[in-house]
Amino acid sequence: MTKVEFLNELRNKLQVLPKEDLESRISFYSEMIDDRMDEGKTEEEAINEIGTVDEIVYEIAKDTPLVKLVKEKVKPKRALRVWEIILLILGFPVWFPLFTVAIVLAIVFYLLIWVFVIVAYAVEAALVTWSVGGVIVFFLSLINGNSDLISLGTAVMACGGAILLYFGCKELTKLTIKLSKKIIVGIKMAIIGKGENK
Repeated sequence: MTKVEFLNELRNKLQVLPKEDLESRISFYSEMIDDRMDEGKTEEEAINEIGTVDEIVYEIAKDTPLVKLVKEKVKPKRALRVWEIILLILGFPVWFPLFTVAIVLAIVFYLLIWVFVIVAYAVEAALVTWSVGGVIVFFLSLINGNSDLISLGTAVMACGGAILLYFGCKELTKLTIKLSKKIIVGIKMAIIGKGENK
């Protein structure tokens, strides 16, 4: 693949970016190829060293804010015709509720991913509260002249469970953050698409 072919394919796949961002990225990769060629590498070696177009598009998608991609994607490419405006107005009772439901479902799906983390931390808090409460009950029973070893035993058991669950919560949070990032990058890649022209 030549430099021109590489940059054209990259430009085609990044059409959803704002014009100034697109030109900045193309210029950056053009200079990167030129720098490697100045070091004595062939055009093909320089391009292979940078990576594939799909890898670059993925990295750019990770770095580009989702709002910027959506704004650019929905920005009209031309003025609406009269008949299109009339259809939008007449279809409003149909398309607006559907659009709203789609947005709400996307938000609910994203929040459902975090429900497991929230529940895990709630159980963690309950175990900590149980262990502290068990110790308090044990000392109160000692003050009253009884020795309530069952409450001390359950407190120790709850404390052990809380310690173990803490590490599970920590790992679950890390995995959920990774999953969230992958979902957001997936959404960005879907917006970028396969490089349709504007």
